[in-house]
Amino acid sequence: MIKATPFDFPFDGRLVAENTALIVIDLQQDFLSTTGYFARQGYDPSPLRAILPTVSRLIAAARKAGVRVIHTRQGYRADMADMTPYEKWRRKRSGLDGTDILLRSGTGFQIVPEIDVAPHDIIVDKTCNSAFIYTDFELVLRAQGITHLMFSGCTTDVCVHTTLREACDRNFQCLTISDACASGDKQAHEAALHMVTVEDGVFGALADSGAVIEGLSRLGDRPEATKG
Repeated sequence: MIKATPFDFPFDGRLVAENTALIVIDLQQDFLSTTGYFARQGYDPSPLRAILPTVSRLIAAARKAGVRVIHTRQGYRADMADMTPYEKWRRKRSGLDGTDILLRSGTGFQIVPEIDVAPHDIIVDKTCNSAFIYTDFELVLRAQGITHLMFSGCTTDVCVHTTLREACDRNFQCLTISDACASGDKQAHEAALHMVTVEDGVFGALADSGAVIEGLSRLGDRPEATKG
């Protein structure tokens, strides 16, 4: 088990590598660079960049334990045919018209080079805050027999939390890794982490990366096999 709050994860004491995935949310250039979407919104991306070494350690520990790594990326089609009128309005309001920011055709859509994406990792592309909406994310999880999710990435209060909440409603067992998530808004980040633990873990459990890595190490050295 992984030492966590308000209960050790998972609640039934059965941490099984084959049933577990590390979810790495939206660690893309558009959110972490000084010229991308996040910075253009007036936020400092440095707190997001600060978690990259921690996420990298978690990815290495997950792979060593045989735990699947799943990355998500957020962005729209180059022709913006999948962008709602509201999102187009927000895009114009933010001064992004005429740029390739948040478009899948842009360089900012790619995951930052500091994060190692292995050939057998799964990548889920999305247009919404939740990785479940209009994607094959849930199908992939069910097909792989994954029932337990460990969350990292950005931002804690938006895409991480939205995906976490939907995962809980779909009866996945969820763990949020506190120092492997980040936001440009300190208060929102702290509130989002706190909300995980209320009502005896209404959104699962909360742990730091040290506890997660220690827990994964107890699964043994079983490098993840390439899966179909």
